[in-house]
Amino acid sequence: MAYTRTKPAKPKYIGSKILKFLTILAAGITFAVLLFLIAYILVKGVPYLNKDLFSFTYTSDNVSLVPALINTFIMTIVSLVIAAPLGIFAAIYLVEYAKKGSRLVNVIRITAETLSGIPSIVFGLFGMLFFVTALKWKMSLLAGAFTMAIMILPLIMRTSEEALKSVPDSYREASFGLGAGKLRTIFTIVLPSAVPGILAGVILAVGRVVGETAALIYTSGTLPKVPDSLMGSGRTLALHMYVLSCEGLHMNQAAATAVIILFFVMLINWLSGRVAKRIAKG
Repeated sequence: MAYTRTKPAKPKYIGSKILKFLTILAAGITFAVLLFLIAYILVKGVPYLNKDLFSFTYTSDNVSLVPALINTFIMTIVSLVIAAPLGIFAAIYLVEYAKKGSRLVNVIRITAETLSGIPSIVFGLFGMLFFVTALKWKMSLLAGAFTMAIMILPLIMRTSEEALKSVPDSYREASFGLGAGKLRTIFTIVLPSAVPGILAGVILAVGRVVGETAALIYTSGTLPKVPDSLMGSGRTLALHMYVLSCEGLHMNQAAATAVIILFFVMLINWLSGRVAKRIAKG
């Protein structure tokens, strides 16, 4: 007598279905909020993008954002030049050289976590007291860049550390087996493999620099012009939008500035993704 073999029925747990529903719901809400924010900014700001807003010289009539855009680019580059090498090299030391469980490693990690939780206004007051007053840099792009570098340093260090930890140990062992030294293995095998994770931290750092206002009010100042040097004062895009909003006279131009900030961040994300793919392909 022939018979067919039936598979045992899988038990159905109501708890797993609830968790699945909550996960999908959370993902959907997050995506919907993101779309709403982007759509709201575009609807409010795009109609007020005009040629006067992109004049090279700022006046009270055109409230041009070009000086602020240039200052934002300078601030971002200088901050990353200071913070990125320090954060990445610190992560390399923690992952590749430091002894596991040592007190120094614990102190460094606790310090990084503490700095990550400090409000930006505190960094701004520190920058004003140390860079602006003690070092006599006055309100300048350099004082703002150093302040921002201190703010984003823990972020870059922790994300770089996690990216380096995610590289399999078999990569290192294979490199050592071929006769490569420790330093060569790190810079030719480990770092290229960790580039996507490191760039993710850099992108987050760029977003924090572009969107920061509280710390820069006390360090870089709010002058609506491009300074002659890093020792001159100037406002960034976020500060430009903040000042226009506080004045209450150019709310439409403030909304248009938000569109430019959004585009600037998306451009940085796209460029970083292209760089990560090119490095990963070798």
